[in-house]
Amino acid sequence: MADLLVTGGVVVTMDPARRVIDGGAVAISGDRIVAVGDAAVLAADYPDARRIDARRKIVMPGLIDGHAHAGHGLVKTMGGGDGDAWYKACEQIYTTGSDGDFWYAESRLAALERLKAGVTTGVSLLGGGDSFMRTDDPIYGERHCDGVAEVGTRSFVAVGPTRRQDALNYRTYHADGSSSDRAIAFKDQMSVCETLIDRRHGSADGRVQICLITPVYRPADEDLSAAEIIAMTDRQKAIRALSRDRRLLFTQDGHMTGSIQIAHDMFGLLGPDALFSHSIDLTDAEIALCRETGTRIVHNPSAVMSIRGRCPVPELIDAGVTVMLGSDGTAPDRGADMFRHMWQCMHYHRRHFRDAGVLPPGKVLEMCTIDAAHGLGMADQIGSLEVGKKADVILVDLAKPHLYPYNMPLYRLVCFASGADVDTVIVNGEILMEGRRVTHVDEMAILEDAQIATERMLDRTGLRPLLDLPTTFWGHTHY
Repeated sequence: MADLLVTGGVVVTMDPARRVIDGGAVAISGDRIVAVGDAAVLAADYPDARRIDARRKIVMPGLIDGHAHAGHGLVKTMGGGDGDAWYKACEQIYTTGSDGDFWYAESRLAALERLKAGVTTGVSLLGGGDSFMRTDDPIYGERHCDGVAEVGTRSFVAVGPTRRQDALNYRTYHADGSSSDRAIAFKDQMSVCETLIDRRHGSADGRVQICLITPVYRPADEDLSAAEIIAMTDRQKAIRALSRDRRLLFTQDGHMTGSIQIAHDMFGLLGPDALFSHSIDLTDAEIALCRETGTRIVHNPSAVMSIRGRCPVPELIDAGVTVMLGSDGTAPDRGADMFRHMWQCMHYHRRHFRDAGVLPPGKVLEMCTIDAAHGLGMADQIGSLEVGKKADVILVDLAKPHLYPYNMPLYRLVCFASGADVDTVIVNGEILMEGRRVTHVDEMAILEDAQIATERMLDRTGLRPLLDLPTTFWGHTHY
């Protein structure tokens, strides 16, 4: 039996043989794929299934975003080109300017953006960078999970401790309009992480999973005393031990030259359940370490970190390391559109090597489908259209001027498509968007709630001046 038959399209399976079936179909029963093959054959096999017409469309696995930040959806371009002002605004907003409604509104907005761009699975860090995580109370993480569950996508929600335990106060807003501030100790954030694991890991029919994160230690960026280094080491090892004990994905944000070596030598953080983001200017020894330990890498080609240095993606892949793509979104100047990041990835590394043959389109497509699924430890569930896997399927409409002529569909998909070309999205066998219309949630209500939460945040923080255009916006070659 099948409930749903997606039929008549170009089926890009991403299976081990990388089959592309022109005039193919995918049959779905419940939350699983039950058949992939020729449209005429499957139509005869499943005559009673509801049909989605996929003619002149690509049928493919949902895209996967390996690294993004909860909260960023309501911050976006604040501060214009002043990156320091934007980062400081994030710190202020996430620690003292936000309440549970902020995290819920942002979560729904970000999940809706992902959904409409065909991103069915993503990793979201509950805070800014790897330095100020909103783990002073479970309510913020829970409200974030509520938003994801409602919109219907999959999410790995990364939670963990703040970088400097003595440097930040967190503000709680009470129902009577008052607020109170308090410092948060590591043991308190550890307790919040454990509570979120207990309450939310595997929730929403398994679509919401909790993973753990600790700040990347880079000695050149931190002036720590011997006692502070010991305390920091204890925190790193405690979080990593918890991830292994609970069999959770472990991630870190912002690795660069030498920091992966330190993470291995000082803390023992590497492993096949570890996902390291950015990872710019790695040494040959670090690339070898990633291969030997099975550690996975997330490349964010559109991020500021990729301006400051280069993640050696071709070198990592050639060494046998799993590399996936991330948006690092949805701010300060980038979104959840993984087609944009695929294109950026290709051209970024081609420019570096001055070789237009680097990273063929098929490789970057793998990096946000099946390779990304391997990176998340979910290759047996998502990332390709195969019998028995979860029915996470998207349809990309090729009947558009920028995607015609109707030939060479894989090249059209990777080199010319955008998130706005995604027509239909199915997650866990449920149709969440069809014909660009999302019917199970009120899109305008999500947008309006996001605006209300943003206005409230701006009033609380006094950060409205960061919405003004900088004086160097026009007529200058540099901010």
